[in-house]
Amino acid sequence: MLQNKLIFNQSSVSLEIIGLPDLSDNESKDQISIISQWRLQIIDKPLIEGNKDHLISIMNAFYVYSNSLINNENASYESKLINIKAENLFAHYVLLKSSKPDVEPLKLTIGNSILTDIINCFDQLNSSNKVRKINQNFLINMPKRRNYIVSYKNKIFEIFVPPFLSLFSLLIFSSAFIYFYDVKEYDEEKTLLNYEKIFDSAKTTNAILWRNS
Repeated sequence: MLQNKLIFNQSSVSLEIIGLPDLSDNESKDQISIISQWRLQIIDKPLIEGNKDHLISIMNAFYVYSNSLINNENASYESKLINIKAENLFAHYVLLKSSKPDVEPLKLTIGNSILTDIINCFDQLNSSNKVRKINQNFLINMPKRRNYIVSYKNKIFEIFVPPFLSLFSLLIFSSAFIYFYDVKEYDEEKTLLNYEKIFDSAKTTNAILWRNS
């Protein structure tokens, strides 16, 4: 029997799920209840793949880590398979440890947008009616898909927007000050030119009067 394949995409991330339906449970041949393999492709990053247990561990790691970010907790996660920690407000360090002894760990640094895209792909998997739900304890207390993504984006909004607004306000103030200064300088120059014209006109009038006297 040919295995089924489902792909969940979100911007820079693609999650591919490969598996078989459970025919003993009268499932459709298009369903995936037995996950045999999965692949997580992040743009410009090495391919991440494994079996169902690896997928569960990685989903657990990303959900718990991202939830700690939303709740303003210490953003760090460690397990036998994966470590995640925040390098700064913009980057997150991911260490994937292979279950094979001769394979070196995979080290990744991802930004906020990629982290959000990964979570979105996992949420698409959990929401799909073509894949049997991964009923794990860590998913029970996680926010629902829409609320979770909105919460995380709001968190990013809170971090980056206030400094941007401050900078924008400073630029507006500076532009207004420069404009006011230029207008004032222009008015002063215009007034000086008018005085010069009046003075020249007066000199011309006096010269004419002097010739006629």
